[in-house]
Amino acid sequence: MPQSPPYLQINNLTKKFGEFVALSDVSLDVTEGEFVCFLGPSGCGKTTLLRAIAGLDIQNFGSVHQAGRDVSSLPPAERDFGIVFQSYALFPNLTIEKNIAYGLESLGKPQVEIHSRVEELLTLIGMPDQGKKHPAQLSGGQQQRVALARALAISPGLLLLDEPLSALDAQVRVKLRHEIKALQHQLGVTTIMVTHDQEEALTMADKIVVINAGVIEQIGTPEEIYNEPATQFVAGFIGAMNFVPAIINGENNIQIGQANFSFEPPWQRSTGKCIAAIRPEDIKVGSEGANTLEAEVMEVEFLGPFVRAELASEALGEHRIQADFSANRVRSEQLSTGSRLIVSLPPQSIRLYTGE
Repeated sequence: MPQSPPYLQINNLTKKFGEFVALSDVSLDVTEGEFVCFLGPSGCGKTTLLRAIAGLDIQNFGSVHQAGRDVSSLPPAERDFGIVFQSYALFPNLTIEKNIAYGLESLGKPQVEIHSRVEELLTLIGMPDQGKKHPAQLSGGQQQRVALARALAISPGLLLLDEPLSALDAQVRVKLRHEIKALQHQLGVTTIMVTHDQEEALTMADKIVVINAGVIEQIGTPEEIYNEPATQFVAGFIGAMNFVPAIINGENNIQIGQANFSFEPPWQRSTGKCIAAIRPEDIKVGSEGANTLEAEVMEVEFLGPFVRAELASEALGEHRIQADFSANRVRSEQLSTGSRLIVSLPPQSIRLYTGE
Protein backbone atom coordinates (compact mmCIF):
# COMPACT_ATOMS: atom_id res chain seq x y z
CA MET A 1 0.00 0.00 0.00
CA PRO A 2 1.57 3.35 -1.05
CA GLN A 3 2.48 5.69 1.77
CA SER A 4 0.58 8.98 1.84
CA PRO A 5 2.72 12.08 1.18
CA PRO A 6 3.77 14.28 4.11
CA TYR A 7 1.29 16.94 5.20
CA LEU A 8 4.02 19.59 5.22
CA GLN A 9 7.05 19.46 2.92
CA ILE A 10 9.94 21.90 3.16
CA ASN A 11 12.44 21.50 0.34
CA ASN A 12 15.92 23.10 0.13
CA LEU A 13 14.79 26.24 1.93
CA THR A 14 17.29 29.10 2.26
CA LYS A 15 16.63 32.45 3.92
CA LYS A 16 19.05 35.38 3.95
CA PHE A 17 18.93 38.74 5.67
CA GLY A 18 21.39 40.78 3.65
CA GLU A 19 24.62 38.82 3.70
CA PHE A 20 23.59 36.82 6.77
CA VAL A 21 22.35 33.28 5.99
CA ALA A 22 19.67 32.48 8.59
CA LEU A 23 18.69 29.16 6.99
CA SER A 24 20.78 27.11 4.60
CA ASP A 25 19.25 24.45 2.34
CA VAL A 26 16.79 23.14 4.94
CA SER A 27 14.55 20.19 4.03
CA LEU A 28 11.94 18.60 6.29
CA ASP A 29 8.80 16.45 6.09
CA VAL A 30 6.02 16.64 8.69
CA THR A 31 3.33 13.96 8.90
CA GLU A 32 -0.32 14.90 9.39
CA GLY A 33 -1.26 15.00 13.07
CA GLU A 34 2.39 15.09 14.20
CA PHE A 35 3.71 17.33 17.00
CA VAL A 36 7.12 18.62 15.89
CA CYS A 37 9.50 20.79 17.93
CA PHE A 38 12.13 23.03 16.36
CA LEU A 39 14.85 23.05 19.03
CA GLY A 40 18.05 25.03 19.17
CA PRO A 41 19.89 27.94 20.78
CA SER A 42 18.94 31.59 20.29
CA GLY A 43 19.71 32.80 16.79
CA CYS A 44 19.94 29.32 15.25
CA GLY A 45 17.15 29.92 12.70
CA LYS A 46 14.25 28.02 14.26
CA THR A 47 11.89 31.01 14.43
CA THR A 48 12.93 32.08 10.93
CA LEU A 49 11.92 28.63 9.68
CA LEU A 50 8.55 28.89 11.44
CA ARG A 51 7.96 32.34 9.93
CA ALA A 52 8.85 31.04 6.47
CA ILE A 53 6.24 28.29 6.87
CA ALA A 54 3.70 30.94 7.86
CA GLY A 55 4.66 33.27 5.00
CA LEU A 56 5.73 36.01 7.43
CA ASP A 57 9.31 35.86 6.10
CA ILE A 58 9.36 34.54 2.54
CA GLN A 59 12.39 32.38 1.77
CA ASN A 60 14.94 33.33 -0.88
CA PHE A 61 15.16 29.81 -2.27
CA GLY A 62 13.28 26.55 -1.80
CA SER A 63 9.64 25.60 -1.46
CA VAL A 64 6.93 24.94 1.12
CA HIS A 65 4.06 22.56 0.36
CA GLN A 66 1.10 22.06 2.69
CA ALA A 67 -1.50 19.34 2.06
CA GLY A 68 -0.17 18.97 -1.49
CA ARG A 69 -0.50 22.70 -2.24
CA ASP A 70 2.49 24.89 -3.06
CA VAL A 71 2.25 27.80 -0.62
CA SER A 72 5.84 28.97 -1.10
CA SER A 73 4.97 32.47 -2.31
CA LEU A 74 1.52 32.92 -0.76
CA PRO A 75 0.90 35.65 1.84
CA PRO A 76 -0.07 34.52 5.37
CA ALA A 77 -3.77 35.21 4.81
CA GLU A 78 -3.87 32.62 2.03
CA ARG A 79 -2.21 29.86 4.05
CA ASP A 80 -4.01 27.42 6.33
CA PHE A 81 -2.54 27.89 9.80
CA GLY A 82 -3.15 29.31 13.26
CA ILE A 83 -0.30 30.85 15.21
CA VAL A 84 0.43 31.54 18.88
CA PHE A 85 3.21 33.94 19.82
CA GLN A 86 5.32 34.17 22.96
CA SER A 87 3.72 37.52 23.80
CA TYR A 88 0.13 36.14 23.44
CA ALA A 89 -0.78 39.16 21.22
CA LEU A 90 -4.34 39.34 22.55
CA PHE A 91 -6.42 42.44 21.86
CA PRO A 92 -6.52 44.23 25.24
CA ASN A 93 -9.72 46.16 24.45
CA LEU A 94 -11.70 43.02 23.51
CA THR A 95 -13.25 40.46 25.84
CA ILE A 96 -11.97 36.90 25.84
CA GLU A 97 -15.00 35.87 23.79
CA LYS A 98 -14.28 38.56 21.21
CA ASN A 99 -10.61 37.64 21.06
CA ILE A 100 -11.45 34.02 20.30
CA ALA A 101 -14.15 35.03 17.81
CA TYR A 102 -11.91 37.46 15.91
CA GLY A 103 -10.78 35.09 13.17
CA LEU A 104 -14.27 33.67 12.67
CA GLU A 105 -15.75 37.14 12.36
CA SER A 106 -13.06 38.07 9.82
CA LEU A 107 -14.19 35.08 7.75
CA GLY A 108 -17.81 36.29 7.91
CA LYS A 109 -19.13 33.27 9.78
CA PRO A 110 -22.76 33.44 11.09
CA GLN A 111 -23.10 34.71 14.68
CA VAL A 112 -24.79 31.50 15.82
CA GLU A 113 -21.84 29.46 14.56
CA ILE A 114 -19.35 31.87 16.12
CA HIS A 115 -21.07 31.78 19.51
CA SER A 116 -21.18 27.99 19.49
CA ARG A 117 -17.53 27.70 18.50
CA VAL A 118 -16.38 30.18 21.14
CA GLU A 119 -18.27 28.33 23.88
CA GLU A 120 -16.79 25.04 22.69
CA LEU A 121 -13.24 26.41 22.82
CA LEU A 122 -13.68 28.07 26.21
CA THR A 123 -14.76 24.70 27.58
CA LEU A 124 -11.88 22.99 25.79
CA ILE A 125 -9.28 25.24 27.46
CA GLY A 126 -10.96 24.94 30.87
CA MET A 127 -12.27 28.52 31.03
CA PRO A 128 -16.03 28.25 30.37
CA ASP A 129 -16.94 31.14 32.71
CA GLN A 130 -14.19 33.59 31.73
CA GLY A 131 -15.53 34.81 28.38
CA LYS A 132 -16.69 38.25 29.58
CA LYS A 133 -13.34 39.18 31.10
CA HIS A 134 -10.58 41.17 29.39
CA PRO A 135 -7.00 39.89 28.98
CA ALA A 136 -5.64 42.12 31.76
CA GLN A 137 -7.88 40.29 34.24
CA LEU A 138 -6.25 36.92 33.48
CA SER A 139 -2.98 35.29 34.55
CA GLY A 140 -0.23 34.65 32.02
CA GLY A 141 -1.18 30.98 31.76
CA GLN A 142 -4.83 31.85 31.15
CA GLN A 143 -3.90 34.40 28.50
CA GLN A 144 -1.82 31.78 26.71
CA ARG A 145 -4.79 29.38 26.76
CA VAL A 146 -6.94 32.11 25.18
CA ALA A 147 -4.28 32.74 22.51
CA LEU A 148 -4.30 29.01 21.78
CA ALA A 149 -8.11 28.96 21.54
CA ARG A 150 -8.07 31.94 19.16
CA ALA A 151 -5.54 30.15 16.92
CA LEU A 152 -7.70 27.00 16.91
CA ALA A 153 -11.00 28.80 16.32
CA ILE A 154 -10.77 28.67 12.53
CA SER A 155 -9.91 24.93 12.64
CA PRO A 156 -6.53 25.36 10.91
CA GLY A 157 -4.75 22.48 9.26
CA LEU A 158 -1.51 23.59 10.87
CA LEU A 159 -0.86 25.05 14.33
CA LEU A 160 2.32 27.09 14.78
CA LEU A 161 3.61 27.86 18.29
CA ASP A 162 6.47 30.35 18.67
CA GLU A 163 8.00 29.76 22.13
CA PRO A 164 4.50 29.93 23.68
CA LEU A 165 5.59 29.03 27.22
CA SER A 166 8.85 30.91 27.70
CA ALA A 167 7.23 33.93 29.40
CA LEU A 168 5.55 31.81 32.08
CA ASP A 169 6.91 30.76 35.46
CA ALA A 170 8.20 27.20 35.86
CA GLN A 171 5.16 25.55 37.49
CA VAL A 172 2.68 27.09 35.06
CA ARG A 173 4.93 26.15 32.15
CA VAL A 174 5.01 22.49 33.18
CA LYS A 175 1.24 22.37 33.65
CA LEU A 176 0.48 24.12 30.36
CA ARG A 177 2.81 22.00 28.27
CA HIS A 178 0.90 18.89 29.36
CA GLU A 179 -2.39 20.64 28.55
CA ILE A 180 -1.20 21.71 25.10
CA LYS A 181 0.05 18.23 24.27
CA ALA A 182 -3.22 16.64 25.44
CA LEU A 183 -5.24 19.18 23.44
CA GLN A 184 -3.16 18.60 20.32
CA HIS A 185 -3.59 14.84 20.68
CA GLN A 186 -7.35 15.25 21.17
CA LEU A 187 -7.77 17.49 18.11
CA GLY A 188 -5.21 15.74 15.93
CA VAL A 189 -3.99 19.05 14.49
CA THR A 190 -0.52 19.05 12.91
CA THR A 191 1.60 21.22 15.20
CA ILE A 192 5.04 22.83 15.01
CA MET A 193 6.47 24.46 18.13
CA VAL A 194 9.64 26.54 18.39
CA THR A 195 11.52 26.22 21.67
CA HIS A 196 15.02 26.56 23.11
CA ASP A 197 13.97 24.48 26.13
CA GLN A 198 15.17 20.90 25.70
CA GLU A 199 12.85 19.61 28.44
CA GLU A 200 9.82 21.06 26.62
CA ALA A 201 10.88 19.38 23.40
CA LEU A 202 11.60 16.02 25.02
CA THR A 203 8.25 15.90 26.86
CA MET A 204 5.97 17.32 24.15
CA ALA A 205 7.28 16.34 20.73
CA ASP A 206 6.63 13.32 18.56
CA LYS A 207 9.62 14.46 16.53
CA ILE A 208 12.42 16.93 17.34
CA VAL A 209 14.29 18.94 14.72
CA VAL A 210 17.59 20.18 16.20
CA ILE A 211 18.78 23.32 14.41
CA ASN A 212 22.17 25.01 14.72
CA ALA A 213 23.55 27.95 12.74
CA GLY A 214 20.83 27.70 10.09
CA VAL A 215 21.14 23.98 9.36
CA ILE A 216 19.41 20.87 10.68
CA GLU A 217 21.77 18.82 12.84
CA GLN A 218 19.41 15.90 13.50
CA ILE A 219 15.76 14.86 13.15
CA GLY A 220 14.35 12.12 15.36
CA THR A 221 12.09 11.07 18.19
CA PRO A 222 12.94 12.41 21.67
CA GLU A 223 14.43 9.00 22.53
CA GLU A 224 16.61 8.98 19.39
CA ILE A 225 17.81 12.53 19.91
CA TYR A 226 18.74 11.88 23.55
CA ASN A 227 20.13 8.36 23.29
CA GLU A 228 21.70 8.53 19.82
CA PRO A 229 22.89 12.11 19.22
CA ALA A 230 24.23 12.24 15.69
CA THR A 231 26.68 15.11 16.21
CA GLN A 232 28.73 16.57 19.01
CA PHE A 233 26.50 19.66 19.00
CA VAL A 234 23.35 17.60 19.57
CA ALA A 235 25.07 15.56 22.28
CA GLY A 236 26.05 18.73 24.13
CA PHE A 237 22.79 20.62 23.62
CA ILE A 238 20.42 17.87 24.74
CA GLY A 239 20.99 16.97 28.38
CA ALA A 240 24.31 16.99 30.24
CA MET A 241 27.34 15.39 28.61
CA ASN A 242 31.02 14.89 29.43
CA PHE A 243 33.41 15.56 26.54
CA VAL A 244 37.08 14.60 26.77
CA PRO A 245 39.77 14.37 24.07
CA ALA A 246 40.74 10.79 23.27
CA ILE A 247 42.79 8.72 20.86
CA ILE A 248 41.48 5.60 19.14
CA ASN A 249 44.33 3.13 19.45
CA GLY A 250 42.73 -0.10 18.39
CA GLU A 251 39.51 -1.81 17.54
CA ASN A 252 36.83 -0.62 20.00
CA ASN A 253 39.49 0.88 22.24
CA ILE A 254 40.35 4.48 23.15
CA GLN A 255 42.93 6.16 25.36
CA ILE A 256 42.10 9.11 27.63
CA GLY A 257 45.11 10.38 29.54
CA GLN A 258 46.87 7.23 30.74
CA ALA A 259 43.71 5.10 30.81
CA ASN A 260 42.37 2.75 28.16
CA PHE A 261 38.64 2.28 27.66
CA SER A 262 36.62 -0.03 25.48
CA PHE A 263 33.53 1.11 23.61
CA GLU A 264 30.89 -0.53 21.49
CA PRO A 265 29.59 0.10 17.97
CA PRO A 266 27.99 2.04 16.33
CA TRP A 267 30.45 4.66 17.59
CA GLN A 268 33.32 3.17 15.60
CA ARG A 269 35.74 5.72 14.16
CA SER A 270 39.02 5.34 12.28
CA THR A 271 42.23 5.54 14.31
CA GLY A 272 43.38 8.94 15.50
CA LYS A 273 42.11 11.77 17.63
CA CYS A 274 38.47 12.04 18.61
CA ILE A 275 36.17 13.38 21.31
CA ALA A 276 34.79 10.79 23.74
CA ALA A 277 31.44 11.54 25.36
CA ILE A 278 29.43 9.99 28.18
CA ARG A 279 26.40 11.25 30.08
CA PRO A 280 26.84 11.86 33.84
CA GLU A 281 23.95 9.52 34.67
CA ASP A 282 25.65 6.67 32.79
CA ILE A 283 28.68 6.64 35.09
CA LYS A 284 28.28 3.91 37.72
CA VAL A 285 29.70 3.55 41.22
CA GLY A 286 31.54 0.27 41.88
CA SER A 287 34.19 -1.96 40.39
CA GLU A 288 31.84 -4.24 38.49
CA GLY A 289 32.00 -4.15 34.73
CA ALA A 290 34.55 -2.73 32.29
CA ASN A 291 36.31 0.65 32.20
CA THR A 292 36.81 1.12 35.94
CA LEU A 293 38.98 3.78 37.50
CA GLU A 294 39.67 5.27 40.92
CA ALA A 295 38.48 8.84 41.30
CA GLU A 296 38.30 11.62 43.86
CA VAL A 297 35.22 13.80 44.38
CA MET A 298 36.33 17.39 43.79
CA GLU A 299 32.99 19.18 43.95
CA VAL A 300 29.40 18.23 44.80
CA GLU A 301 26.29 19.97 43.47
CA PHE A 302 22.94 19.15 45.08
CA LEU A 303 20.17 19.02 42.45
CA GLY A 304 17.23 17.65 44.45
CA PRO A 305 16.66 13.98 43.60
CA PHE A 306 20.28 13.52 42.54
CA VAL A 307 23.74 14.92 43.16
CA ARG A 308 26.20 15.89 40.42
CA ALA A 309 29.79 15.21 41.43
CA GLU A 310 32.91 16.41 39.66
CA LEU A 311 35.49 13.63 39.58
CA ALA A 312 39.25 13.73 39.07
CA SER A 313 41.46 10.73 38.46
CA GLU A 314 45.20 10.31 38.00
CA ALA A 315 44.45 8.00 35.11
CA LEU A 316 42.57 10.78 33.28
CA GLY A 317 45.29 13.36 33.83
CA GLU A 318 43.99 16.93 33.71
CA HIS A 319 40.55 15.89 32.46
CA ARG A 320 37.65 15.88 34.90
CA ILE A 321 34.26 14.29 34.45
CA GLN A 322 30.85 14.78 36.04
CA ALA A 323 28.77 11.91 37.41
CA ASP A 324 25.19 11.90 38.66
CA PHE A 325 24.40 9.85 41.76
CA SER A 326 21.05 9.40 43.44
CA ALA A 327 20.57 11.20 46.74
CA ASN A 328 20.13 7.81 48.42
CA ARG A 329 23.43 6.56 46.99
CA VAL A 330 25.23 9.68 48.22
CA ARG A 331 23.86 9.18 51.71
CA SER A 332 24.62 5.45 51.84
CA GLU A 333 28.15 5.89 50.46
CA GLN A 334 28.67 9.08 52.51
CA LEU A 335 30.04 10.79 49.43
CA SER A 336 31.33 14.33 49.83
CA THR A 337 34.17 16.52 48.60
CA GLY A 338 37.39 14.59 49.05
CA SER A 339 35.79 11.13 48.97
CA ARG A 340 37.53 8.47 46.91
CA LEU A 341 35.60 5.84 45.02
CA ILE A 342 35.71 3.40 42.13
CA VAL A 343 33.53 4.23 39.12
CA SER A 344 32.93 2.50 35.81
CA LEU A 345 32.18 3.93 32.38
CA PRO A 346 30.04 1.31 30.59
CA PRO A 347 31.35 0.67 27.05
CA GLN A 348 27.84 0.88 25.58
CA SER A 349 27.44 4.40 27.00
CA ILE A 350 30.55 5.91 25.39
CA ARG A 351 30.04 7.91 22.21
CA LEU A 352 32.75 9.14 19.85
CA TYR A 353 32.79 12.30 17.73
CA THR A 354 35.31 13.78 15.35
CA GLY A 355 35.45 17.03 17.33
CA GLU A 356 35.05 19.09 14.15
